[in-house]
Amino acid sequence: MKIASFKAAGRASYGVVTDGGVVDAGKRLPDHPTLKRLLATGSLDMLRKLQGEKTDHALADVELLPTIPDPDKIFCIGVNYATHLAESGHPTPPHPMIFTRFANSQVGAGQPMIRPPESERFDFEGEMAVIIGKAGRRISREAAFDHVAGYACYNDGSIRDWQRHTSQFAPGKNFVGTGGFGPWMVTTDELTDIAAQTLITRLNGQEVQKAPISDLVFDVPALLAYCSTFTELVPGDVIVTGTTGGVGAYRTPPLWMKDGDTVEVEVTGIGVLRNPVKNEAAR
Repeated sequence: MKIASFKAAGRASYGVVTDGGVVDAGKRLPDHPTLKRLLATGSLDMLRKLQGEKTDHALADVELLPTIPDPDKIFCIGVNYATHLAESGHPTPPHPMIFTRFANSQVGAGQPMIRPPESERFDFEGEMAVIIGKAGRRISREAAFDHVAGYACYNDGSIRDWQRHTSQFAPGKNFVGTGGFGPWMVTTDELTDIAAQTLITRLNGQEVQKAPISDLVFDVPALLAYCSTFTELVPGDVIVTGTTGGVGAYRTPPLWMKDGDTVEVEVTGIGVLRNPVKNEAAR
């Protein structure tokens, strides 16, 4: 299934995306008003029963929200592809490099990624996000996929100079509206071998990043095992698995996103996350 969070007629909801549009699950399942709540109750099968119902909205008529608008936790993994390690000059880390994002730093597909006035160094980072569907602590590699609800595309938009103020990445990763998340979650039954998929980023139609998911230094089971050791993963948590080589910061000259650009992140088998880039409005 493809499951999206969206807003229609001023009301936030979520639902199943089909060829004909969107089946509004939030309206049909009042006891499960959000996707996170549905995952928390282990009720994905309730959505499967809605797939054949008449759609409520055309996809073009809804405002797509971040796939999980209200996650408890967002973990982002730094330099987790060999090509990005090489271009950045980092050695292969013995453990995953982790930083966090806040929910208000994210926007949905089609919504502008916002370049703040404090910096022109707004960089793209195409990634794949893992969405947790089942709570767990100290999850083994062997059991990891039992805890995954699905996958989505992610653009870990980065304000590079703020990221590098210190060794802690968080300031450059949390400007409001700088990260794209969507357009929807594809459930694991449709992507039984996520490592076989390919990640591609395009800026204004030009391919700037491309790599197979199998090139991850720490794969999905390793990331779940590591993160669940120091905290409990709960339904709706998001693990953003890292970007590959080709980011703008390491190009000559650097390639920064600017007002009027369009950036796309595609993961085969999932879809395309497309966002315009806009300067933050003056206040």
